[in-house]
Amino acid sequence: MPLAALISLDPALAPLAVAAGELPDRRIARGYAGLAWVIIGQQISVAAARAIHARCETALSAITAEAVAGADDMTLKAAGLSGPKIRALRSVAEAVTSGALDLAGLAELEADEAIARMVAVKGIGPWTAEVYLLFALEHPDVFPAGDLALQEAARIGFGLEARPSPKALRERAEVWRPYRGLAARLLWAYYRVAKQGRDATPV
Repeated sequence: MPLAALISLDPALAPLAVAAGELPDRRIARGYAGLAWVIIGQQISVAAARAIHARCETALSAITAEAVAGADDMTLKAAGLSGPKIRALRSVAEAVTSGALDLAGLAELEADEAIARMVAVKGIGPWTAEVYLLFALEHPDVFPAGDLALQEAARIGFGLEARPSPKALRERAEVWRPYRGLAARLLWAYYRVAKQGRDATPV
């Protein structure tokens, strides 16, 4: 099984896997709707993201590139979107409708190439690209090292004095290839356990 293979690459992950338990399925929709969900959820809680997403769906009927491109700013702001997120959603909508960004085609690319194509679009940063590839396209070897929850999970789980930088965490993740996506899911699940105060003793 992939989890056993991952742990064989780095046995330090074994106690985290025991603490985390079954990894939740966090798949999101492919295409513009899924990417919009990731953008909407940037730097806010899941509950807030769900509320804003629901209001966007109500206002637009469906969250599509065409619907976002055709909506006025007041409509999107009324749904709870900030100015930067509106600009990002519009930029991505333009790239998708013009064919500059082929979201379906990303599934055929290696992770680094897929990320490069996504971040070439204004409004898409590395974290957004990585999360989309991981949860929409289920890419097995994507690791969003800039995610604060992953950094904090690594700090707690590996008994580090300080939260690792994205660079340090990315370097640590090299040993987890080609299962870095699974490692990210494991660390997220472990983070949830640690923050709930359950048994998440550092290694």
